[in-house]
Formats: sequence, C-alpha cells, structure tokens
Amino acid sequence: MRSLDEIRAALEACYTAIEGLCADLSDTDWKAQSLCPDWDMRGVVQHVTSIEAVMAGWLPQDDKTPPPFERAAEFLAGTDDPAVLTRKVHAVFADRRRDLSALTAADLDRPSWMPVGPGTYGRFLEIRVFDFWVHVRDVTIPLGQETDDGGLTAELALAEVESSIGYIAGKKIGVPDGSSIAFQLTGPLVREIDVVVNGRAKKVDHLDNPTATLTTDSTTFIMLACGRIDPQAQIDSGAVSWSGDAELGERAARNLRFTM
Repeated sequence: MRSLDEIRAALEACYTAIEGLCADLSDTDWKAQSLCPDWDMRGVVQHVTSIEAVMAGWLPQDDKTPPPFERAAEFLAGTDDPAVLTRKVHAVFADRRRDLSALTAADLDRPSWMPVGPGTYGRFLEIRVFDFWVHVRDVTIPLGQETDDGGLTAELALAEVESSIGYIAGKKIGVPDGSSIAFQLTGPLVREIDVVVNGRAKKVDHLDNPTATLTTDSTTFIMLACGRIDPQAQIDSGAVSWSGDAELGERAARNLRFTM
C-alpha cells in the first residue's frame, strides 16, 4: 500500500482532473458517448463523483459495512444540468479534500469494506484512484483530448491491473501449464510484467525466454484490461504486438480484459 502522502496526492490529482473536465466540456461534449457503453460523459462524471459524495465524512468501522450509498441519490438530484453537476462536483471534492487533510496513517490501516471484498481503507482509496484514472480516460479518449498518462496516478492504476495479472494470464488468456508470458510496457510507464504457469499462473521477477511476449504502452494495457477499448483496433494500429508463440501472443492481445 502507498503512503498517506502518496494517496492524498493521487486523489487530489484525480479530483483536479475531473474538475478540469467539467470546465472544458462543451454542451455537445457532455452528451457524447463515453467508453462506458451505458454512460455519456455526464454519466461518467456523475458516477465517479457520487461515490466520493457517499464517502465524504465517512470512515470505516469494520470490513463488512459499506459506506452509505443511499446518499448518492442526494448528490445526483438535479445533476442532469451540467452547471448544477459542476457546482456539486466542486462542493464534494472540497469536502473530500478536507477529509484527506484530516486523515492519519493509522486510518489507512482501518479494516474496510471494498468493492473487491474485505480490506483496508488505504486499499479502498487506492482502488478509488484506479477508478478515477480509468474514468477520466473514458471521457478524454473518445474526445481526442491528451492526458498525462505517467506519474503516481498511472502507477496506482497499473498496480491494480498488475495485482490481478495471474488471474488474467491463467484464466482470461489461458496460458498453458509449463508456458510463460511477458508483458512489455514501453511507456509512459516502462515495465516488464512476467508470468509463468506451473500448475497455476504466478507473477515472477524475470523470465529469460518467455513463451510469448506482448508489447504495448501502459495506457493501452490498462484500458484493454478494463475492457474499454477494442483489441482489434489496437492490433490493427500497431499499438499492440507480440513475439514468440504467435497463437499465445494473439490470444493475450485479445483477452486482457478482467474487469469493466
């Protein structure tokens, strides 16, 4: 888990990114289709901010009780109007910034409900960074807006994917027993993520001769893992390529998705 200062900085960057979108989106942009099939751009902003509204002033007391999600309806009231939504976004993030300023390192270790099961409040906040990072790109990619895809928030987003890489390789891609795969990320986050299957898929520190190597940039890798972009389009554009076992490499390129 990241330090308190890092989690604060990452969430602050997430809030600033959404506030920037609210300032920049035109009337037409608000109604445009996002990368989430069920949401336009307004729906994406409503979603990520309503969760923060629910978490405002809340600290977990155990790992079974979720935050008061019923409060989301109060936030969403009237937010079909982008002007109202923008005002409420600023108000919610002001509340959350106050929460973060009062947070202690001990609070990060509090047992907490999380969307993926019992954990700690610190891990819940890291998942929030992941959620924000992906949703910002749900808006910016269709609109052709540039984003800074390096830095701390990107590292936290990639870490969420990397933590599930054994499941992705073993269950989604189906890397055969006795085989291995290397994911070579060329940037902005430069990584080599290596997985070997011996009975079960497991991340390892290094592979000398992986059965297949998949090469792409870190943003494409994360967005494919989240099911947001079309694998075929990335293959056709050259954003994703592979070497070694061609069948396994192509299967990996088409089956990274583990969440949506």
